[in-house]
Amino acid sequence: MPRVAIIGSGLIGRAWAMVFARAGWEAALYDAVEGVADKALDLVAEGLNELADHGLVDDPKGSAARVRAAKSIADALDGASYVQENVPETVEAKRAIFAELDALASPDAILASSTSAIVASLFTENLAGRARCLVAHPVNPPHLVPIVELVGAPWTTPETIARAKQVYEQIKQVPIVVRREIEGFILNRLQGALLAEAFRLVGEGYVSPQDLDKTIKDGLGLRWSFMGPFATIELNAPGGIADYCARYTAFYKRLQAKPAGVEVFEDANIATILREWGKQAGPEELAALTRWRDQRLAALAAHKKEQRASD
Repeated sequence: MPRVAIIGSGLIGRAWAMVFARAGWEAALYDAVEGVADKALDLVAEGLNELADHGLVDDPKGSAARVRAAKSIADALDGASYVQENVPETVEAKRAIFAELDALASPDAILASSTSAIVASLFTENLAGRARCLVAHPVNPPHLVPIVELVGAPWTTPETIARAKQVYEQIKQVPIVVRREIEGFILNRLQGALLAEAFRLVGEGYVSPQDLDKTIKDGLGLRWSFMGPFATIELNAPGGIADYCARYTAFYKRLQAKPAGVEVFEDANIATILREWGKQAGPEELAALTRWRDQRLAALAAHKKEQRASD
């Protein structure tokens, strides 16, 4: 049975434990804060039961039994062929943990970081085993949103990328390969472009934030839940993508002549957004909304699983 070491037992680490365990892997959870990994076990079991309610885990009890709390990094790495790191999002934290992982992990183990935006070259350059290091950026929550962005440093070997891709495919995630390093990778850069325009449209008074959200969730988001933007525009003109570009890119060129600038994320515009949004949710309401979101994502994941089977 393959083993994975999951370093960091917060929200993302727990989700990774569920993903690997439901795929038949043994997962060792480690956290630098004493007691966190032990407490995470109950949350992992709870999450697996919720996935089972939607038909996304066949044996939640057996899957939970494959997850354990490690007492040290060395303990977590014992027998692990794969390492998924989830420590705080700073270059300093990544450098420190990767130096330790590279020194202690099996020489043939892959070292993957869940970082959201930091490229691997910033924290692996001086490692003896830097060729086996890469970014494997998930989307929150990974047990419900399967995309994983694989981004190597200039010295990451093609074999490392290929092996990592194989691992994520085996555990039923959807890996994509980012061909060279770029800050924020692919998903966050796309999200950032959409957010900038959303902040501009609301900040300049064209639409309320609530109605803008409806435009995505009841408009673009419906198509984008099963089709990407290129597949979408291929069907939006009789002659496919080339025809779409001939018909509509003049409009997009005019838009991009004056794109949303950095000022849309400055304090003044953020204050406008918050005022328009209204009352800010408190901790309990945010927790409830997170549970609601996860239930909706689980239902969507179950639907997509069913559709893939019928296809």
